[in-house]
Amino acid sequence: MNLGQQKFKSFILERVKDGEQEKAEALLTESFQKLDDRSFDQEFLMSFASRMKSLLKPEHVEEVEAIMKEFGSKFSR
Repeated sequence: MNLGQQKFKSFILERVKDGEQEKAEALLTESFQKLDDRSFDQEFLMSFASRMKSLLKPEHVEEVEAIMKEFGSKFSR
């Protein structure tokens, strides 16, 4: 895991509902693996975003959605 991935993981885990950290970590691990093997695409991002949003504390959903949308713009070109 590179430094950027570590920072993103910490950022997300601080915003996850209590008791959902394990699910969020598994989802992040899956996404980092897909990035590493270059199979991360817009379709996966949409699935990732939907699953991750369900794990977030309500007050952090918009903040995380904005970051995922910005990241996703790299895959829509």
